[in-house]
Amino acid sequence: MKLKNISVASYLTLIYLFFYIPIGVLIIYSFNQAQYSLLWHGFSWRWYQELFADQSLWLAVWHSLVLGILSSSLATMVGLFAAVCLYRYRFFGRQLLYGVLFILILSPEIVMGIALLILFSLIKMPLGFISLLMAHTTFCIPFVAVTAYSRLVSVDKYIFEAAKDLGANDWMTLTSIILPLLWPALLAGWLLSFTLSIDDVMISYFVVGPEFEILPLKIYSMVRVGIKPEINALCTVLFFITLSCIVMYQLLLRKKT
Repeated sequence: MKLKNISVASYLTLIYLFFYIPIGVLIIYSFNQAQYSLLWHGFSWRWYQELFADQSLWLAVWHSLVLGILSSSLATMVGLFAAVCLYRYRFFGRQLLYGVLFILILSPEIVMGIALLILFSLIKMPLGFISLLMAHTTFCIPFVAVTAYSRLVSVDKYIFEAAKDLGANDWMTLTSIILPLLWPALLAGWLLSFTLSIDDVMISYFVVGPEFEILPLKIYSMVRVGIKPEINALCTVLFFITLSCIVMYQLLLRKKT
């Protein structure tokens, strides 16, 4: 039994090292004095100073945050109503609609990007913030809907029948029963959507305009001429912000329990 525990611990250690060693190397090289060399040339804060002085880069960060928050919120609302409709109502094409959600999740991003570009061209929509918002909301909706639907399936369906017997209408059932039961799934769907939105390159590449720049495409254009330590510094800052959010979330959960 002890040998089995050691084997499991060793396996998990290797997995975590595989994931986090590259991040550790990135953090170390964000303090490297040299610009393009992979050799260590001394400790320096130079790249963090240049990072915080780069106005165009922080403008792209702001654009990505606004886009991610709005698209995630819209996708969460639409995904919630889609999950509720699939769970509570029986209508023609219900199974087809449920299957389409998985098709959208599994379809390659390049296909969706080209399809959305063709759609926006047909309806004469100028490429920019609105086209990006619609595109990001579209590919985030299936993830929220599937997450919320999986949570609804695990809920006792007689709760909704009891609420109806007590005189609750659909709106009261939604606000007083469904939302309190679904908030962990909705939060997970929102966070997943935000992560997908702020990390997307392929779909954004097809539907972005020349006047609106987001962080993933900004980084992509910068690394095409070589990875500067400024990019390492930016990724380090984003990593520690994410880590801080996770730690705060865990602390809040521990206090509630």
